[in-house]
Amino acid sequence: MTKTFFVTGTDTDVGKTISCMALLQAATQRGLRTVGYKPVASGCELMEEGLCNRDVVMLQRAASIKLPYDQVVGYAFEPAVAPHIAAEASGVPIRFDVLSDGLRQLKQTDADILFVEGAGGWRLPVGHGHFLSDWVKFEDMPVILVVGARMGCLNHAMLTYEAIRHDHLNLAGWCINQIHQGMSHYQENLDTLQALLPAPFLGEIPYLARPHESDLGQYLDISPLLD
Repeated sequence: MTKTFFVTGTDTDVGKTISCMALLQAATQRGLRTVGYKPVASGCELMEEGLCNRDVVMLQRAASIKLPYDQVVGYAFEPAVAPHIAAEASGVPIRFDVLSDGLRQLKQTDADILFVEGAGGWRLPVGHGHFLSDWVKFEDMPVILVVGARMGCLNHAMLTYEAIRHDHLNLAGWCINQIHQGMSHYQENLDTLQALLPAPFLGEIPYLARPHESDLGQYLDISPLLD
C-alpha cells in the first residue's frame, strides 16, 4: 500500500518543491520506491521536454520511479497566475475527480511513498468557491507543512496548522526551508516553532545557491512518516 502525503506551505514561494524533492530523495535513499504528484500547477516555460511547469519536472526527476510528465501532473496552466484565474481564462475548470483519477493511477504503481505537492498556501482557491484543501480533505491525506523562514513565518505557520486541524486532517510532520541567507534571529524562530507545532520536526533545509543540483535528502529525517 502506497503511503501518501500532501505537502503544503505557509505561503507561495516558501520552498514546497525543494522540500518535496528532499522528501523524495530521503525516501529513495532508504530504498523506498518514490513518486511525486503536482495536482495543480500554473506557470509553464519552454524546457528540453517541451512546454512544461518547472516544479512538475523537478518532482518527476527527483522520484525514483520514472513516469511520463503527463502522469505526474493534474492541471498545468501556461500563465504564471493563480490557478483558478488561469483555469477561468483557459476555459478548463479544475475538477476534483480529475485530480483523484491522477492520484489513483499513481497509487497503482509500485510506489512505496507518494508526495503530493500543493500550490500556494493551504487555502488555495480552485474556482467555484472551492479550495485545493477541500480535495485534500476528501482524499483524507496526512499533511506535511513547509515553513518558509522569513519574517512572519511564526504567524503563518500557526494559522496554517490551525486550518489543517480545522479540516480534521493530521499534520504528519513539518520542515523549515531557509529561503534567504541570514534571516534575523533564525534559530530563535525555529526554536519557537518547535515549541509550538505539535507535530514531528523533519528537519531544516539550509539556504542553497543551486538547490536543484544538491543532495537535498540529507537534510530531512522521514522516520516519523514511516511509523
